[in-house]
Amino acid sequence: MKTLISICLFALFSTAVYVSMPVIDTLPEAGVSVVEFNASFNASNSVDWLEELSDCKRIRVDIAAEPSLQKEHKIVVVPTIIVFNDGEETERFQANIMMVMESTKEEVQDAIDEILMSDF
Repeated sequence: MKTLISICLFALFSTAVYVSMPVIDTLPEAGVSVVEFNASFNASNSVDWLEELSDCKRIRVDIAAEPSLQKEHKIVVVPTIIVFNDGEETERFQANIMMVMESTKEEVQDAIDEILMSDF
């Protein structure tokens, strides 16, 4: 077990794969935003359905390029998806120990829809 953990940690901190994510300083303050926090070393586990979400802004953040956003939002596992409403976190979905997102597009879309319905 120790060997497996050592190998995972080595892979986690030594592998670098380029992920094309725009560098941003801050997240949107208005409306509903869904942000995927990931890292270049975990590009193979990127959330491929993020762009299919509706009625929200969709943003991808590479925590290797934006460590201040990682610290500010307390990202401890990648990928992590956070749903924001007017700049405030309303829902968080985190990957499992294998760095794979288990939450579904439907679960995230339900969180978005709930925010939008609460405005009525």
